[in-house]
Amino acid sequence: MNLCEFGLPTFEIVSGELTVMNARDRLSIRTREFPACHIDALLNCHFPCINKNHERIRNPGAATNESDRRYAVSLNVEVRQRTKRASAMWIAGFEMAVVFAGSTLPTPLYLLYRRAFGFSEITLTLIYAAYVLGNLSALFFFGRLSDQIGRKKTTWPALGVAVLSTLAFLFATGTPWLFVARVLSGFATGLAGGAATAWIAELHPRKDKTQSAVIAITANLIGLAAGPLMAGFLARYAPGPLHLSFIIYLAAIVLVGAAIAFAPETLDSPVGSLREVSLRPRLGVPSEIRGPFVSPALTAFAILSLVGFYSALVPGLLSQDLHQKSPTVSGLVVFGLFIVAAATAAMSGKLKSHTSMMSGLALLPPSLALLLAAQAEHSMLLLIFGTVVGGISTGLAYCGSLQVVNQIAPDDQRSEVVSSYLIACYLGNSVPVVGIGFLSRLTTSMTSHLVFGAVVAVFAAVGLFAGIKYRHDASNDA
Repeated sequence: MNLCEFGLPTFEIVSGELTVMNARDRLSIRTREFPACHIDALLNCHFPCINKNHERIRNPGAATNESDRRYAVSLNVEVRQRTKRASAMWIAGFEMAVVFAGSTLPTPLYLLYRRAFGFSEITLTLIYAAYVLGNLSALFFFGRLSDQIGRKKTTWPALGVAVLSTLAFLFATGTPWLFVARVLSGFATGLAGGAATAWIAELHPRKDKTQSAVIAITANLIGLAAGPLMAGFLARYAPGPLHLSFIIYLAAIVLVGAAIAFAPETLDSPVGSLREVSLRPRLGVPSEIRGPFVSPALTAFAILSLVGFYSALVPGLLSQDLHQKSPTVSGLVVFGLFIVAAATAAMSGKLKSHTSMMSGLALLPPSLALLLAAQAEHSMLLLIFGTVVGGISTGLAYCGSLQVVNQIAPDDQRSEVVSSYLIACYLGNSVPVVGIGFLSRLTTSMTSHLVFGAVVAVFAAVGLFAGIKYRHDASNDA
């Protein structure tokens, strides 16, 4: 039906709904279902007589009557609001990338620290794992903070803790400083990551939860990729290999803080005072979804085990077994894992979450086999192939498993279920790495890595079996 047949209609937008009215008809269209850039095409399709003269609608001053003028003003306000929210969403994504870059920034520098401070490989793995203590502290005691005081008010202290962590690295004079810096770094990412993920979802112009999750995960992985790339190149080609990276990173945090000031708060009803804030942990998995939860939890543990291996131990493997001692090379390899994972996550939006998770799990054992073969054969080419396969596996499995958890979690217990999932992530990122460190004191590096590969492959296999067994239940919950 062409409404123009019934005379000139009037237009208005209220709460994102475009309403077209005349004497006999009323038509409402949810404008949030359309990107702002498609508004003209929408009008051309449905209301050709009104959109014939674009200036009457796009420019309030050119409108020829009050109804056109009222509509033009409303449309311009709506488009500006959508553009502002989209810009703020990318600011939140940028903030997440920068914060997570700090967690992998030291990766190419660990061997330099080891030479400077004289600690063992087991101490290196403990320094790396100290990061998880900060993660867990943020999750247990402050995991719901942004839901109570707001996203922006949670982000400010998280950035402040990131600054303290960076300063600890910058002025480190011994091994204890590295432990302190890693704990603070873990706390900052744990606090900022949850707030930024929720912020991105709330700022998304179409409130698309799946796309919001992909954006958040991709920003996370891009940040993890950028850290070692920058540190590796600066350590090799610039002065102050243990200092310059952290000075630049401090500047990046300041830039993020300035950008965050322009982002709107999305929490409608924050608490009135700090006395009302609850720090009681909320963890748990309802009995009706425990079966379907097993597969994404095991997926998270297994995939983050691979991530932990690359972040903590690949620089040592490159130096000892592949005779690549340059921090630039180790930075590039770790960058390769995360940037392939980020690209995979960004392109996985059309896959069903369960398919993505299972595909990532299936690719994990081959990536581990290539990694171990590269060490045994002293082959850089095998390591590159293994890194690419591992990156694809990480992107698919991480993105898919988190989406499955969001689908099966009851609305009133979502935060508890997601927090339980994150614990699996944090344990996978630390426990196997520490186990390798202790085992390497009793046997060779190759043997300890073989044990690691076998254990993670078993977790992947059990995760695949659980995913197949409970697929029907998960689909029903979704």
